[in-house]
Amino acid sequence: MALGIATGPSLQIGPLRITPPVLMAPMAGFTDFAFRRLVRGLGGCGLLATEMVSAREFFHRGQRRRELPERLWSVAEEPRPLAVQLWDNDPALLADVAAIVAHQLGASVIDLNFGCPAPDVAVKAQSGAYLLQYPDRVGQIVARVAAACAPTPVTAKIRLGFSQKAITAVAVAQAIEDAGGAAVTIHGRTADQMYRGKADWEQIAAVKARLRRIRVVGNGDLRTPDDVLAAFRRYGVDGVMIGRAALGQPWLFRQIQAALHGQPIPAEPSATEKRQLLLEHLQLLVERYGPKRGTVLMRPAAVRYGYGLPGAKIFRAQISQAANPQQFAEIVERYFPSDQGCAPP
Repeated sequence: MALGIATGPSLQIGPLRITPPVLMAPMAGFTDFAFRRLVRGLGGCGLLATEMVSAREFFHRGQRRRELPERLWSVAEEPRPLAVQLWDNDPALLADVAAIVAHQLGASVIDLNFGCPAPDVAVKAQSGAYLLQYPDRVGQIVARVAAACAPTPVTAKIRLGFSQKAITAVAVAQAIEDAGGAAVTIHGRTADQMYRGKADWEQIAAVKARLRRIRVVGNGDLRTPDDVLAAFRRYGVDGVMIGRAALGQPWLFRQIQAALHGQPIPAEPSATEKRQLLLEHLQLLVERYGPKRGTVLMRPAAVRYGYGLPGAKIFRAQISQAANPQQFAEIVERYFPSDQGCAPP
């Protein structure tokens, strides 16, 4: 039987209906144009997202070079729906940049980052998760951006709080709702936890219970279709966001989609199919950035594909040293052979 969730197999974000209600998490260094193209080809993701983009960098690049940040390359031409995530702490700057992204680049959703725990963002720049300490400031930012971007919906991604001693998710989510946000994604950890420990879905459910209008998307430790089904059934979220679990298995989205509809879950790709995905991913990066840089950019993604692989530790070490597409392909072919009966060396 299909999952019985209140909103059916879709999620309403402003005027936009997301089907299935499964979103890609914006992840710096990973959810670039090449990864997004692979996920689209495999299917199952209701809303794809860019890497998070610095509004300040966007502004200065436009002023000095008359060009877009690299992370927004190809966005104007990509299929929709597509969310663009922005970060900063200046309401006016964010509103100006978001308006350009919404009205000129045609983003389907503007997502504001209030959850990034990385020191360069949350400490040095006093943005991202740093702002969870100041719900009123979050509300000011959302209100300014929502007004500038209308009718494009504005959403926000948050964590439970800046620290485990200061859980502010309810106050922050209410500020987002009151300011005109269309949805809030909640990662079930605090910023000081980074990615340690377990995501607290009870806290996510508690925030959901305190909101009147906007949709709540849950995020954290969703690694399998069963995890996603449990999140909908136990915690009453309106949607889910998949992050790290999809990096080495971009086919996870289509498996989740099948589970939500009560259909047989597609099998994990064969070694040959995984090899083809890896080499296709590499080719996209090489075409865009050239052989040397494209190979270097592909290394972190390739490492993710190696989790659970026989000889995974050696594969990760070797692929992290690949200097060009030829070396990369040779390593991949050794560890993802056509004949699955052949073990890697």
